[in-house]
Amino acid sequence: DLPDKLEMTVRANLTAEQAALYQAVVDDMLAKLRDAKGMARKGAVLGALTRLKQVCNHPAHFLGDGSAVLGRGGHRSGKLALVEDVLDSVLADGEKALLFTQFREFGYLIAPFLIERFGTPIPFLHGGVAKKRRDRMVEEFQSADGPPLMLLSLKAGGTGLNLTAANHVVHLDRWWNPAVENQATDRAFRIGQQRNVQVRKLVCVDTIEERIDD
Repeated sequence: DLPDKLEMTVRANLTAEQAALYQAVVDDMLAKLRDAKGMARKGAVLGALTRLKQVCNHPAHFLGDGSAVLGRGGHRSGKLALVEDVLDSVLADGEKALLFTQFREFGYLIAPFLIERFGTPIPFLHGGVAKKRRDRMVEEFQSADGPPLMLLSLKAGGTGLNLTAANHVVHLDRWWNPAVENQATDRAFRIGQQRNVQVRKLVCVDTIEERIDD
């Protein structure tokens, strides 16, 4: 008896800064692989995959240098520019959205930017949030005059929560197991949902994210 669920992959282009960092990570990995054997090879590859995903999210996420979300010429991350466009249209329609990321530090990075950009409180639910506070976040989000946006870590916010006030779900980065993403989506797409749910999975063009998506 549920309404429809519309899932789409939405593609973003890397900025010049992201593309340069991405190539540097690939080059560094290939250099390590020339000399590495056995477990060291696996470690080099797995480490690089995580770093490539961080570059796709935002240069400051990868660099971990506390630098600004925006550069002088505008967005440093093609993906975050896309998120901004998506949320503009969601909020213009008076609707609510859940934003999932696998990286807690990425949530901390973009939350202040989004709060300032959209002039609304945005709760961030992750593994470090105490149960009492988590319950309060959910209750406030579910209320009619509660915040229109909520950030969640994929692992902590992916199961057991009822967030049917949202009819938009945005996966900011891609996890290796689609079942984990689907469980997260089902925070909104579940009994009690009255509206069609739009699920957007963000992917950077010509990157590891397209391979994960495939």
